[in-house]
Amino acid sequence: MATFNYIARDRQGQSVSGSIEAGSEMAAADILLKRSQIPIKIQLQEEKQASAAIVWPWQRVSMTELIIFSRQMYSLMKAGIPIIRAIVGLAESTSSSALNTVLLDLAEQLEKGRTLSAAMAQHPKIFSRLVVSIVHVGENTGRLDESFLQLSSYFEQEMETKKQIKQATRYPTFVLFAIAVAMVLMNMLVIPQFATMFAKFNTELPWATKVLLASSNLFVNYWQWMLAVLIGMIWALKLYLQTEKGRYQWSYWKLKTPLMGSIIVRATLGRFSRSFSMMLKAGVPLTSALTLVAEAVDNDYMAEKIREMRKNIERGESLLRVAVQSELFTPLVLQMLAVGEETGQVDEMLTEVASFYEREVAYDLKALTAKIEPILICVVSAMVLVLALGIFTPMWDMLNAYKGG
Repeated sequence: MATFNYIARDRQGQSVSGSIEAGSEMAAADILLKRSQIPIKIQLQEEKQASAAIVWPWQRVSMTELIIFSRQMYSLMKAGIPIIRAIVGLAESTSSSALNTVLLDLAEQLEKGRTLSAAMAQHPKIFSRLVVSIVHVGENTGRLDESFLQLSSYFEQEMETKKQIKQATRYPTFVLFAIAVAMVLMNMLVIPQFATMFAKFNTELPWATKVLLASSNLFVNYWQWMLAVLIGMIWALKLYLQTEKGRYQWSYWKLKTPLMGSIIVRATLGRFSRSFSMMLKAGVPLTSALTLVAEAVDNDYMAEKIREMRKNIERGESLLRVAVQSELFTPLVLQMLAVGEETGQVDEMLTEVASFYEREVAYDLKALTAKIEPILICVVSAMVLVLALGIFTPMWDMLNAYKGG
């Protein structure tokens, strides 16, 4: 949980101030309103990070380790093991040096009187705000074990989706890499040998041969500049993506990419639905949940749409209406949301929506390789055709001229 400084007015109109721990500014405002205090100003407090253990950039906590940690915490909390003893025991049993460092730091902060959610918030690269908020709600409701069970299910689904995407893109990525390497080798080593032979014959070369010779000449004489331009473009793109506008544009372009775009959209909406459902089941207020879920979707364009949904809900509109206005969801999903609002089971309907999107993504990813294969075959065939025409056509002409002579 982050700490916020606030200024508010109580029922008598008197100004009151202080600090409060919450997952976001909206969550802090909700807490103040429940205290019958009208917030005037809420500002994030700069916290000292010296107490937090240092996890070096090369030390990573994998998704598998987070799943095991959540599962073990659920079992230990369910069995009634004291939380500090449970965390220290997990720290001693883990093989990850990064997770060991973090868990020992959590135990140390708990011994100083901090809550688990506040301690976890000191490690944002490992525990996202969504994770911290779920733990915070579990602490306040006395259902910390159920919070860790929800988190383990969430992590498992995230890992499964990432595995499916990697499996679907591994083959085309390998083929494209092999094509790129083959082009460089052909232009640098093979074609120059034929260029020397063709130069001995004073004959008109076909267009395909001229294309190959020009391409080879470019690679042989200007490869340093080509490499510098490539590195410069990658560096410029990296800097651009670090800007707010760059991240937003890149997020939008990913959703519009042929073949993969629709899959990314459904995978992102599935993540949104599952994390939103998890937040509502945990008891997080609707607007606060939308704020946290906007960060969980890992897509700036989608996140902006979700934040617009939150703003419209704050104006008094229903979840179904703002979902329609966002133009993100299919008619079937909107119908399920309508049923959820009517029956008061929005969280269960969102779980069904997440399952619906995840099944679609799994099916599309299995079919993705079959869709990409014809495109890759056409690319390879075009390369082979140009190479064959460029190399063998002048050789046949020379052979015919030799026979005729």
